[in-house]
Amino acid sequence: MLETSARLLRLLALLQSRRDWQGSELADELRISPRTVRRDVDRLRELGYPVNATTGSFGGYRLGAGAELPPLLLDDNEAVAVAVALRTTPVTGLEEVSLRALLKLEQVLPSRLRHRVSALDGVESVPRDTPAPAVDPELLTTLAAACRDSDTIRFDYTAHDGTPTRRRAEPHRLVNWGRRWYLVAWDADKQDWRSFRVDRITRPTPPHGPRFTPREFDATTFVASRVTSAAWRYLARVTVHAPAHDVIARISPAIGTVEAVDETSCVLVTGSDSVETLAVWISMLGFDFEVTSPPDLVAHVRTLAARYARAVQD
Repeated sequence: MLETSARLLRLLALLQSRRDWQGSELADELRISPRTVRRDVDRLRELGYPVNATTGSFGGYRLGAGAELPPLLLDDNEAVAVAVALRTTPVTGLEEVSLRALLKLEQVLPSRLRHRVSALDGVESVPRDTPAPAVDPELLTTLAAACRDSDTIRFDYTAHDGTPTRRRAEPHRLVNWGRRWYLVAWDADKQDWRSFRVDRITRPTPPHGPRFTPREFDATTFVASRVTSAAWRYLARVTVHAPAHDVIARISPAIGTVEAVDETSCVLVTGSDSVETLAVWISMLGFDFEVTSPPDLVAHVRTLAARYARAVQD
């Protein structure tokens, strides 16, 4: 009985790991016969898991959506990733629900994983100057499923100037950058990469459109390079007296981009909704720097420099 129960858990984990499985693939993974796979699938159905049989060239099994949420199986890294996401980037409007889910997850985490997650207790985040745009959780899950399953989707999109368009795209990755969610996708009509603010997306088609072959692409760097000027109220260019690779090692693409000047200096392009936050970020680099723009930041740094000088006078 113990062996059968362990095998059922392993079968469930496989069905949850990807959308479609052929019976022969499951049999090979579990080292059992196709007949035993069918019998184990029936047991999962009796336990309330909606395992659907599919037909055609990709016929096999697919874990479907049921009337109630059955228990999920997460491996160590997945459990830590979910806990970290719930702690650091809850969906706007669902903060209380995120906290309840986090408490439930941490209650059952093994001690070795709880220790990894609790390391975040000492991490402080810079307060955001303005609230993040609200995003529909159902929309996020629809887009995430399309990215996962490589399904072409259509959706309405409102541009920055308010122009409405209907887009057809191959979704690649969801990126949480700064205070917003972005969908990075290959625009099938423009034949080029695009980043779409999720709070401006409406009426997406269900993620069951024509499938596409995923492309290799650095979505995070793409978002950082495209949305910098649009996402921040203040955009700064700072000359840092340090090699570009040393500065890059201390920041993430979500903070800014680095342009090498020579072997000993570089230009950091970064931004924020307040000059106070900008000054904090720049000072935390640990290198000498010169602020050239914007004027508000230059004035604020001068004020801070005078204040610090007075603070250490004998």
